[in-house]
Amino acid sequence: MPLPFLTSLRWIAFSLAAAAGAGGIWWRIIDHAALAAPMGPASPIYGVTIPDGYRSWELVGPSLEAAPLNELRVIVGNKVAINAYKSGKLPFPNGSILVKLAWKRAQSPDFAPATIPAAATTVQVMVKDSRRYAASGGWGYGRFANGIPAPEAQQATCFACHSGHVRERDYVFTHYAP
Repeated sequence: MPLPFLTSLRWIAFSLAAAAGAGGIWWRIIDHAALAAPMGPASPIYGVTIPDGYRSWELVGPSLEAAPLNELRVIVGNKVAINAYKSGKLPFPNGSILVKLAWKRAQSPDFAPATIPAAATTVQVMVKDSRRYAASGGWGYGRFANGIPAPEAQQATCFACHSGHVRERDYVFTHYAP
């Protein structure tokens, strides 16, 4: 049986960098497995996790889901996805991540015509990796309620819906809000 260090060597990259000032050289070890480690439980089928820091990402656009879901939704994207939206280039580049946050709608107690978020329902994630997710148009999907992945049967509907409606837009429903 190989030593654990030797087994994990394929995940470790060494790089040289010139040290500032002294002109010396130092080694930096990057454990790529740790960088890719899930931030929480992974979705079945695709292995997608909820990305760390997504609540501070830039807004892509809002959406309103009518009955039966009756939800307010906000879609945010990481810098890679936002740059793709702004440049208008399709397909989205690898590394693009889109996150949809959803809440039940409620009437505002302060202003009757307004709708406000009520109970959170889901966080849904799309991750672009054309090699890893080749069978699903290059996208991996995850649907989470209270941080827990939805059952496999629910996850399986993601690609079917996206491929049935927005294949020509690289499987992405949300338009960038002006």
